[in-house]
Amino acid sequence: MDGMGGELRTVATAVGREIEVLTAGNPGGYPWLWVPGSPSAAVDYPRLDDLATKLDLRLVTWSRPGYGGSTPRPPSPAGPRIVDDVPDIEAILDALEIGEFVVVGWSGGGPRALACAALLSDRCRAAATLAGLAPFDVAGLDWMAGMGPGNVADFTAALQGPEAYAAFKEKYFMPMTSASPADVAAGVGQLLTPTDDVTFTEGLARWLAESTHRAGAQGVIGVRDDGLALAAPWGFEVSSISVPTAIWAGGQDVTVPYAHGQWLAAHVPGAVAHLLDDAGHITLVNDLEDVLVELLELGRVSR
Repeated sequence: MDGMGGELRTVATAVGREIEVLTAGNPGGYPWLWVPGSPSAAVDYPRLDDLATKLDLRLVTWSRPGYGGSTPRPPSPAGPRIVDDVPDIEAILDALEIGEFVVVGWSGGGPRALACAALLSDRCRAAATLAGLAPFDVAGLDWMAGMGPGNVADFTAALQGPEAYAAFKEKYFMPMTSASPADVAAGVGQLLTPTDDVTFTEGLARWLAESTHRAGAQGVIGVRDDGLALAAPWGFEVSSISVPTAIWAGGQDVTVPYAHGQWLAAHVPGAVAHLLDDAGHITLVNDLEDVLVELLELGRVSR
């Protein structure tokens, strides 16, 4: 692989699907699972590799079903659910001979990090969600309040069902899968605040563009199922989380509103809350070193 020198491989699941997995950083380092947002696929990002190498971590990330080279899931009567990602994550851990790990999920990846904390507590030492979504079906949260118009339109379409949502994504997502980094940055920019704009680097734009291109390699099926899972019951309760969990949220975030982080901080047992009034959706990624250092401390990871 070019760029950060990561290694791309394929992992087979117990039901015969294939998951595209990227590893980077120090091969002998402590395992760090990185779950990016929606849409996304496993692509090189030198900044993540450099950070993993600096902190002596083995970075593991993957393309969720239907993204990149990962086999889509077959249709289910229950529809796509966040909980369905857990067996895939277990298959990745087993294939890479990983016992314990820490996990960080950004944006739409946040719920998957929380799923690890809730359902893989025997292996997950600590979890963090950065600008991560809260559950869709909970009391005390107006889920779409404060989201930018693009996200409101997107999730409103998701609530209309798989066919309507797929048509919406054909129109609005597929053109982005062949767009230039500048055009992808412009599209992402519609969901950013001035706080984020000053931290939105060229390198980040290239990574998001490449990730978006790869996410659409199989058409809209990956992004469709991803959005449907986010805008539906997750299949587990955050109240069941018992491992150390950090919640990072920004008051200047219009992609995932501040209220999501506030709700999670109040409902994840023992959560370590970082509710930052001046932070945005992108600035929290720039705090990743602080996130990881704290996470290793929370998990009492000895390296």
